Amino acid sequence: MTNPVLVEVLRGGVVESRHRGSIVVIDADGGDVLSLGNVAAPVFPRSAIKAFQALPLLESGAADRFGLDDAAIALACSSHNGERRHVEVARRMLAACGCDEGCLECGPQPPEREADKAVLARMQGRPARIHNNCSGKHAGFICASVAMGVDPAGYARRGHPLMDAVIDAVCDMTGAPFSEDLCGTDGCSIPTFAVSLASIAHGFARFGTGTGLGPERAKAAARIRAAVAAEPFMVAGTGRFCTRAMTVLDRRAFVKTGAEGVFTVALPDEGLGMAIKIDDGAARASEVVTAAAIEAFLKLAGGEIADLVRPQILSRNKESVGEIRPSEALLKALGAS
Repeated sequence: MTNPVLVEVLRGGVVESRHRGSIVVIDADGGDVLSLGNVAAPVFPRSAIKAFQALPLLESGAADRFGLDDAAIALACSSHNGERRHVEVARRMLAACGCDEGCLECGPQPPEREADKAVLARMQGRPARIHNNCSGKHAGFICASVAMGVDPAGYARRGHPLMDAVIDAVCDMTGAPFSEDLCGTDGCSIPTFAVSLASIAHGFARFGTGTGLGPERAKAAARIRAAVAAEPFMVAGTGRFCTRAMTVLDRRAFVKTGAEGVFTVALPDEGLGMAIKIDDGAARASEVVTAAAIEAFLKLAGGEIADLVRPQILSRNKESVGEIRPSEALLKALGAS
């Protein structure tokens, strides 16, 4: 099955590039609201399901035991820039449970922004594990391990009680069993396994509404959503799509990017979950599809996220020379839904 073109890139008035992909929107009862492309094919959701992976942090009692505030809980779901506040909160999380950044198993990574790289260089520092975009998630894993009464060492590997709990949470939320045949290793060294887009979308509909979840899991999901809405900067950072979208939309939408063109969305008031995958892995395309879908389903008539739906392409002189836009096929499907 060839997936449809979902996004076009224009320079002047000429289409210069096209991105194919798939999108699915599912309601909390599992009903198919919109399906475009091959949404049954398994994809690695990667960082797009960090909210599911953060559930044991709340359910273990770690957040309460170690006094983790909204910023820390939001950081546990993040793919952050490695800006100063991201690093400070990650260190605070580790200190709260009696650990330090030497316990992180995510590997070193430079900060995302050039400005933060320059600050690190001026301080004669080197990129470290604490700067890794997943350090908040890993700090959360360590906090949960300590709260569970187990040694955090080896938490990133299958067979560790913490990682087994994380995998179980993802399986429970998506309704998809763990499969050896579909298993890989994420960039931050934890296990990842491929799941259909439809299963991922249904999981986010449940995450946004609590439908079908036990009381403790529903409470944990609601607390994560509230923390992210209160601290959207912690989920990504300066200039990033997730932070920009949730700063505007507040609790109306939970959005999370993943690697290789994956995006997930929960619209709690509408009872919907979404999952997007761009075939060539382009983030610029997954962001436009996500923004267009949110705009359609939230019926945003005031242009609240118009700059995310049709972002401008700028020259080196900061002049607008083109745009990235939803395709007619995508707009037609969204309109029909």
